[in-house]
Amino acid sequence: MTEYQPPGDPSGDPSGDPPDDPPGGPSEGPGPAYDAVVLAGGAARRLGGADKPGVRVGGRALLDRVLAACADARTTVVVAGPRPTARPVIWAREEPPGGGPLAALAAGLRHTTADQVVLLSADLPFLDRRTVRGLLAPLRHGTAAGVLLTDSDGRDQPLVAAYRAEALRRGLAVLTGRHGELTGLPLRRLTGSLDLTRISDPVASFDCDTWDDIATARARIREHGHVLDEWISAVKDELGIDLDVDTGVLLDLARDAAHGVARPAAPLTTFLVGYAAARAGGDREAVAEAARKAAALALRWADEETADATPKASDTTPEAPDTRPDA
Repeated sequence: MTEYQPPGDPSGDPSGDPPDDPPGGPSEGPGPAYDAVVLAGGAARRLGGADKPGVRVGGRALLDRVLAACADARTTVVVAGPRPTARPVIWAREEPPGGGPLAALAAGLRHTTADQVVLLSADLPFLDRRTVRGLLAPLRHGTAAGVLLTDSDGRDQPLVAAYRAEALRRGLAVLTGRHGELTGLPLRRLTGSLDLTRISDPVASFDCDTWDDIATARARIREHGHVLDEWISAVKDELGIDLDVDTGVLLDLARDAAHGVARPAAPLTTFLVGYAAARAGGDREAVAEAARKAAALALRWADEETADATPKASDTTPEAPDTRPDA
């Protein structure tokens, strides 16, 4: 298990919210193409032999959560027996099965062609795309062979890392020549010989080795500061939606519709905004424009109600006495 610290982040922000940009993160752009290798084998002995990649956290299998984090990889290879997944992948298997992480890495690496490879385990419930981009960015500008996360104790997590593919292939060839095969060799035999950059991130590097770890992960995503983002990510994954929208805009719209019209108007309005955005192209800008129009309508609706409830001058001025002769 990698130690988990709730809440908090590598920047030291006690709010638990991650920093806007990790070192070398998304502000630098998407970067060059990369491939991903996810190791999803293993006996999961500390889980009593349970199917760990299929264990659900926040309604999604652990493996699917990791695949969502590397969804923009050019090629994603999962080293394990095939299973249904939320995203298409290439399946690979080490020979013999259960030969250990080095043998699994070699099996997955054969299917990759990018210069940079993200290597991940399949039990990382808090990994996200921003973390993956943060791992890749230093490779773009530096000379290190790889970038990996460390936990709160400073321990390397080589299965939450990005590497130069050539450095991995060269190191695997050396080990194969020295030992004859890779079966049973620990991963540190390879990573220990590489020049690596390290980024501390006790949350993203948290992995699930025991049922207590699973319970901790399930509890964290239901905390107030995380539950909404987790739910939205789960829904998008379930529906096959790969769209990064401004949730604040939609929440403001729902609030305006609920307060200015009626409470049931909030979910119905957001549904109609989504439908309109899909017809207009379905990108982030289409959602924002549809939400803007609906929010403006909700405010106009509320303004009319306020105006109708405000007494007019004629309502407050006393009537003049009736002076007709026949009054």
